[in-house]
Amino acid sequence: MAYWLMKSEPDVFSFDDLVAKTARGEAEEWHGVRNYAARNNMRAMAVGDEAFFYHSNIGKEIVGIMKIVAPAHPDSTGELNAKGEVVWDCVDVQSVRPVKRPVTLAEIKATPELAEIELIKLSRLSVSKVRDDEWALLCKMAGL
Repeated sequence: MAYWLMKSEPDVFSFDDLVAKTARGEAEEWHGVRNYAARNNMRAMAVGDEAFFYHSNIGKEIVGIMKIVAPAHPDSTGELNAKGEVVWDCVDVQSVRPVKRPVTLAEIKATPELAEIELIKLSRLSVSKVRDDEWALLCKMAGL
């Protein structure tokens, strides 16, 4: 299993929104990503992988865990290239559980063991990899 961190602005789509969709038996298409590195990360995801749900811009904190429930597929909001192909991909996700205690960006930056996490090193990337050791530490920090 691989681990990821996926950002969303909570005033656009929050973890609570994902929890509500999951409770209805629905999945969320993680659409709208328009960065090649983030798209390639989604292409590398497998069903069953888990990701931190990170509230960006407002809060700047890890608030929950979600799982990948469908592999990368064309983004329904993606534009077509000259060949008529969708350029952008997305995955489908469902909530797993909220964290017991949100982990803020400030806390992450202040933790020496997390100095190399992509959230910090590639701060503009909306879908990033999380190493196993980083995942374990962040889960501990989140009370899980």
